[in-house]
Amino acid sequence: MAVKKPMVKKAPAKKPVAGKAAATGKDLRHLEKQIGKVPKFFRELTTNDPEMFDLVMKFENHIWDDGKLTKQTKKIIAIAIAAALRDQHAVRAQIAGAAAIGVTKAEVEEALRVTFLLSGMPAYVYGKAQLDDVMKK
Repeated sequence: MAVKKPMVKKAPAKKPVAGKAAATGKDLRHLEKQIGKVPKFFRELTTNDPEMFDLVMKFENHIWDDGKLTKQTKKIIAIAIAAALRDQHAVRAQIAGAAAIGVTKAEVEEALRVTFLLSGMPAYVYGKAQLDDVMKK
């Protein structure tokens, strides 16, 4: 004889509370300082799913915090990966964020040379064009 499991009702979706909206706006401004323009879908999480936004922000902060690698080194890696993927928004955002935390144009150029070695000339040229446009020095 099979035992019936009781049905569990899902809690209704949480709506943002007044204090929470101010905190997420602050988080977005901080994030924009680091990476440039925040994608629309991520911005919409602040109201559509504030709990998910908070979790993503915690994860984001955990990843970018200094550990065995510095934040600057991680940014350089992110630029190289974005260039290899030829993701214009990600390359520009990562370069802008890198410049904001003190990564030099020469450091990014060196990382792009490694990208060239592993991902080919198009990835290097793509990243270099974005670099020259964002870091006009």
